[in-house]
Amino acid sequence: MTFIGTGYLGITYAACYADLGYEVLGVDIDAAKIAKLNNGDVPIHEPGLDELLRRNLAAGRLSFTTDYQRAAEFGDVHFICVGTPQREGSTGADLSYVENAVLSLVPHLHRKALIVGKSTVPVGTAQWVEDLVAKHAPADSGVEVAWSPEFLQEGFAVEDVLRPNRIVVGVKTAWADALLYAAHKGVFDLAATEDREVPVVTTDFATAELAKVAANAFLATKISFINAMAEVCEAAGADVTHLARAIGHDPRIGNRFLQSGIGFGGGCLPKDIRAFQTRAQELGAGEALRFLHEVDLINLRRRTRVVHLAAELLDRPAGPGGPGLTGLKIAVLGATFKPNTDDIRDAPALAVAGMLAKTGAKVTIYDPQGMDNARHALPGAEYAASLDEAVTGADLVCVLTEWAEFRNADPAALAELVAGQRVIDGKNCLDAAQWRAAGWEYRGMGRP
Repeated sequence: MTFIGTGYLGITYAACYADLGYEVLGVDIDAAKIAKLNNGDVPIHEPGLDELLRRNLAAGRLSFTTDYQRAAEFGDVHFICVGTPQREGSTGADLSYVENAVLSLVPHLHRKALIVGKSTVPVGTAQWVEDLVAKHAPADSGVEVAWSPEFLQEGFAVEDVLRPNRIVVGVKTAWADALLYAAHKGVFDLAATEDREVPVVTTDFATAELAKVAANAFLATKISFINAMAEVCEAAGADVTHLARAIGHDPRIGNRFLQSGIGFGGGCLPKDIRAFQTRAQELGAGEALRFLHEVDLINLRRRTRVVHLAAELLDRPAGPGGPGLTGLKIAVLGATFKPNTDDIRDAPALAVAGMLAKTGAKVTIYDPQGMDNARHALPGAEYAASLDEAVTGADLVCVLTEWAEFRNADPAALAELVAGQRVIDGKNCLDAAQWRAAGWEYRGMGRP
């Protein structure tokens, strides 16, 4: 099998499926990246991925290429794993990478093969890809299309590939269904050895496409719901962490994704809910997803809330132009959108750091894995090599990504380094009582 696109998605799937015993070829147009991958150099941080990649390169089951003709000759199943970013000047999805991948591959397919979409796309894309294949594939090649969306969580992606909680396949023929079963047999065999079952949902193209964006829309809504409750709690003097526990015990609601904070980010949820709204409008069903606009607004509003909290803690009330924090040093702990990744795409932590810098404050950022990416995205900030260096002399500490290093930090030891014992817990991940006992003025999100 081939995995076209060697970003976060394609690299992870390629390494994991090679480890399951398949012969795998990763494909990308970026020659420098392909050279690094063939040398065992993983360009992203994902726990466990480095070892998998190097082990399977050494075993000869995995390699990478820029040659689409080689890929066409090699693969029985071709997975499309390219990005679908937000279009410039629009909220819709940019499908140019999908189109380029398909048009680069299909002219070289001179035998029957299956093209399977894994990228997150607007509903209707699979049919569009099928039409592209019919137009550009060699006559009588018998190439078919299917769709099987990914459901990976960054930081847990290797586990999610090897031990998925479900597999969704959109197919039109029994042949495509059988080949996709063969392509997942390694996953099913692993589950059998562990006495597990992997639920499989076999459906049509449109439903398979909707499965991913609907899941992301639901998760985004749940996160924004608890952040909306945090706003109410702040106004009422209630504690959103207690509220989340109270409603999370209801099995109809559940306690996952009920941690309030500075909102969601990353390369999926923000752009996916916007693209979903846009596609619904194109289909004439825009009214059904109007609520997602408010979900997005709530999410963005939580970032601004950190700036207002900073002004309150530092006794710098906001004027007509917003808070003025000139001359103050603020340590921002966290740059990635979540822990256990180096992904800073649409990261709330980095967005807040930028907002704080605009107030005139001297912002120093530290993140265990995201420093290089952060420097490119926010070059005007200062960066520290360690947690201690970041907080030294700080008037305010903002914990904005819930890395274990920050959660487990000793507040008494940090108190010896800062200029002012003030902390904003942007992820509600610290032990508030412990920090207050160590003399810190503590502010959480939606907490009294």
